[in-house]
Formats: sequence, C-alpha cells, structure tokens
Amino acid sequence: MSKIEQLKLDLNSTRAQLLGHPVYASINDLSGLMHFTQYHVFAVWDFMSLLKSLQINLTCVQLPWMPKGIANTRYLINEIVAGEESDIDEAGNRISHFELYLKAMQQMGASTHLLDILFAQIQSGKSIQQAIADANIPTEVKTFLQFTFDIVENHPIHLQAAVFTFGREDLIPDMFIKILDKIYTDHPEKVSIFKYYIERHIEVDGGHHSQLAIEMVESLCGDDETKWAEATAASIQSLQVRSCLWDGIVNAFYKA
Repeated sequence: MSKIEQLKLDLNSTRAQLLGHPVYASINDLSGLMHFTQYHVFAVWDFMSLLKSLQINLTCVQLPWMPKGIANTRYLINEIVAGEESDIDEAGNRISHFELYLKAMQQMGASTHLLDILFAQIQSGKSIQQAIADANIPTEVKTFLQFTFDIVENHPIHLQAAVFTFGREDLIPDMFIKILDKIYTDHPEKVSIFKYYIERHIEVDGGHHSQLAIEMVESLCGDDETKWAEATAASIQSLQVRSCLWDGIVNAFYKA
C-alpha cells in the first residue's frame, strides 16, 4: 500500500462520520439551504487563504523573480490557483469560486451578515486571529477559522498541503445532491447558481484539482515517515473542526 493510500485509509472513519452528520438532514428546503450557506461560506472563503499560502510558499511571488522549489510542484499549485481564483460562472464569465458562492447566496436571498462582520474586523486593520476573536460570530465558526489560520501561519508547508487536500476533500454526500435537486425543482429561480456551484465543485475541485493536490502532498512528504504521520494527524484534525462547524450550523438552526 502506498503512503497516500494509507493516509486515506486512516481518514476513513472520521470522514464517514462527517458525511453522516445531521447537518445534511437539516437542509430540506430553501430556508434550510439559506441557513446552511450563511455558515458554510466561511469554509469557502478560508479555503482561498490556504490555497494562496501554498502558492506563496511553493512559488516565487516576490521581486526580483527567482526560481523556487520543484517545477512540477509549482505547476500543480499554479494550476489549482488559476481554476479556483478565475473559473467561470454559469454564463461563462470569469469569477473565483468564492465570488460565485456569494453570487449564489445573493440569488437565493441568504444573508452574508456574519461574513460581513468578520470582514469589517479584518478591514479595521486587526490581525486575522484578533479579527476572528473579536468578531461577533458563533464559537464553532471561530474554532474552524482559528484552526485554518493557525495552520497557515505556524505550520510547515506539507501540513498546509495535507489540510488543503484532505481536510477539504469532497464532502458532498449523495443525500445532499438529492435534496438540492428537489429544492432546485421547487425554486429554480433561487437556486440555479448554487446548483451550478455545487456541480462545478464536484467536477473541478473533486476531480482534476483533487488529483493535483494529492500529487502535491506526495511530492512534499516524499519518503519521510515523520511528515506522513504529521500530515495524517493534521488531516484528521481538519475534518474534526469541520464537524465542529457543522455542529454550529445545526445548533443555530434549531435555535432559530
């Protein structure tokens, strides 16, 4: 068994629990979907910071330009960045996946209030960790974001790559797709962009980009057993904090 196959095997139990999380059962109509996106948008947003950190560390983004790292790894991350930061929307216009998500929220009428609160803290000049701590957002969202930015700011690149690849691995169960199809049937004018976003996510993020990211982890960990063990532990932890975010969505849903 290859090291990457062993890592995936070690994640199976935690990943299965996440895919069976009750959050998906709470998304059974347009209102439930709107509620879900208000929290899930944080995972779409901080994913981009993970991605840009990998680009900063694996390629040269300073002047004067000098060759940095392994060319194949540079290729892998640059191709992922191009797709995530400048993909196409449902009309064929260039857009980042995050901006596409916001567009989908706007179409369905979902509030971006919680995200706006955090962005206001960041724009006031606070560090990201201080902005998260001071923002009036749910504790579960804070826990999720604090983990991401701790990985970005304080941990080596192979851990960042592992969290990016396996902590954000395709987590869209068949049940969610069936529910979304029903909501779309009932409200096509409200959910068409979100449906396109999910389909694009499965096609690109869960397909081609997923394979590129796996190759990147293999390149960064190499034959170093310690790095593989660290990558596995970080990946498991990233799935656990995602579960915490899902808990927050469910708790908020039943409080509403």
